[in-house]
Amino acid sequence: MTATTEHPAVPKAADVPLGVLMDAAVSAIGGAPRTGQQTMAEAVDLAMSGGRHLLVQAGTGTGKSLAYLVPALRHALASGRPVVISTATIALQTQIVRKDLPRLVEALAPHLPRTPTYALLKGRANYLCKHKIGGGYPVDIDPGALFAEVSADPARAGGGERLGDQVRRLREWAEETDSGDRDSLEDAVSDRAWRQVSVTGNQCIGSSCPMVESCFAERSRELAREVDIVVTNHALLAIDAFDKHGIIPEHDVVVFDEAHDLSGRVTSAVTEVLSPGMLRGTVRDLRGLGVAATALDDAAEELREALELSPEGRVIGDLPQRLADAVMQLRVEARTAHSDAKDAGEETSAGARKTVRAHLQEIIDVCERLAAPHEDDVVSLSHSAATGRSSLQVAPLSVAGAMRGAILEERTAVLTSATLALGGRFEPAAGEVGLARGARIGADELPPRPDSNAWAAVDVGSPFDYRRQGILYTARHLPQPGREGPSPAMLDHLTDLVEASGGGALCLFSSRRAAEIAAEHVRARLDLVIAVQGEDSMANLVRVFREEEDASLFGTLTLWQGVDVSGRSLRLVTIDRIPFPRPDDPLTAARQERIGQRGGNGFMSISAQHAALLLAQGAGRLIRSTQDRGMVAVLDPRLSTARYGGFLRESMPPLWTTTDPEVALGALRRLADG
Repeated sequence: MTATTEHPAVPKAADVPLGVLMDAAVSAIGGAPRTGQQTMAEAVDLAMSGGRHLLVQAGTGTGKSLAYLVPALRHALASGRPVVISTATIALQTQIVRKDLPRLVEALAPHLPRTPTYALLKGRANYLCKHKIGGGYPVDIDPGALFAEVSADPARAGGGERLGDQVRRLREWAEETDSGDRDSLEDAVSDRAWRQVSVTGNQCIGSSCPMVESCFAERSRELAREVDIVVTNHALLAIDAFDKHGIIPEHDVVVFDEAHDLSGRVTSAVTEVLSPGMLRGTVRDLRGLGVAATALDDAAEELREALELSPEGRVIGDLPQRLADAVMQLRVEARTAHSDAKDAGEETSAGARKTVRAHLQEIIDVCERLAAPHEDDVVSLSHSAATGRSSLQVAPLSVAGAMRGAILEERTAVLTSATLALGGRFEPAAGEVGLARGARIGADELPPRPDSNAWAAVDVGSPFDYRRQGILYTARHLPQPGREGPSPAMLDHLTDLVEASGGGALCLFSSRRAAEIAAEHVRARLDLVIAVQGEDSMANLVRVFREEEDASLFGTLTLWQGVDVSGRSLRLVTIDRIPFPRPDDPLTAARQERIGQRGGNGFMSISAQHAALLLAQGAGRLIRSTQDRGMVAVLDPRLSTARYGGFLRESMPPLWTTTDPEVALGALRRLADG
């Protein structure tokens, strides 16, 4: 948070021309005026002042963060109410709070009546809990295992370090940190270690906590109530709006950056899971309080057996009878245990009681939802071959209605992304979040009356000359990808492409196994550095890729959207296959079925839309500055031959196209020599 300084001689924020503020902002970051950025800023400013929803597609290089932050700061000071900025990823939150806002505030302060303020707001589990560190809560695993367990995956945070050593390091850090924020840790720890020193919102004992006055999470919320700009994430904002927790301060404008991922993040946040594993932990915690929980343990065992006997996949209609009976019995026993735990344990066991009762309430809630699912709930059952564990999931078919009622009807929303109008249409993105398809108005119009459905949209383009800077090559001669994994022909051609480019390749795959097979194949044939997701931390992998021009990086979905490397280090992006969702994915199947029932094309509306988004994101890794040059190579002939290929290509950056392998290889060799 920044300190507030009054500037009495400066005009009111509403009277300061947007152009003056934009000029000051652009000058502060050492940039030059960009037409797309200016167009976006004007549209955002009009939307905020007029109370009208806005969707903005802003291509890579537009500078969209500045284009919404400047109007947001102006609006917050003019209205006296905060503006909330919501992102999908921690990386963007960090960039906004640590890089963008400090520079903007310094640049704009002389032109505004006072210095703007801002704060980052996260969920409670992101902060150390002083009461838990002090012994106010039980640890989440057997204490005897703390110094015996080592992360099995050396690429994970804290990998190779014993769990107890990580927890000890966290306790030492707790004595010196000012924020308690997990992201301020210099040396990361595993999720399991972090759970030993943190609590969720449901586990927190609130105002009765003896450490409430020095609580890191409460301090962050107090700061957020006093600032002009609150930066948070999609999931926290949606859950807070749906359940009315009051975590996010009252506001009348919200900006959703990375809006292409908004409905997905919200869906994940409200999806509920029931598994025997979560029940075993709850029984252990109850026994720590002196509650035998024998009936609950028996109900958990019955659930495990019923799950193992039930088929995997989407549940159409009612649950199998034995599984339905097991869920009902579990609900009864969880309610009994919830009551038994109310006064269990010692006087000092408030934290333990709150934790176990919160877990029990979650179990009760999901059992009740499974017993009487909403017509738009999708229930599914999964078996993990790797762990041998089974679970039940219940997810909403759509979050549009919930978002419209809890968010869009009460405030103005600006949604922006580089990939928001796939295939040139904003309507699908608008519909996913609850904006009516027939309520679109012009970008320079205001609705004739207050209307929560009225929305405008604008595509401000990109400053890059894609056709001169890059090539889209589709390997039309290759066989169509199958279920058995990468074909020998594809692997050989991938090797040829990486060899021609001399490395500098970001190779994106639809599965971890495909990435590993391809990496093994290329390593055996080329004397180049091949880094593979899972062999080290993501930060180290990207650092090696960025610093070594001849290194290549192979990986999956995380890399499709999370790598920002410009210059010669990235001159080739390969995509192994069109990234359609799995056809047996329960939520995908249910959504396609619903659209088909309404006369639409479920495949194009759901599967093709999903693939188009990932292709646009993946291809977007290539050109990150006006100096970048390179190629996107799609090793799936369907991009060129299938009827939906045109829609998918239209969603990708408009690169120069070819299907000739010799043209592609020749271009890469020239690029490598240059």
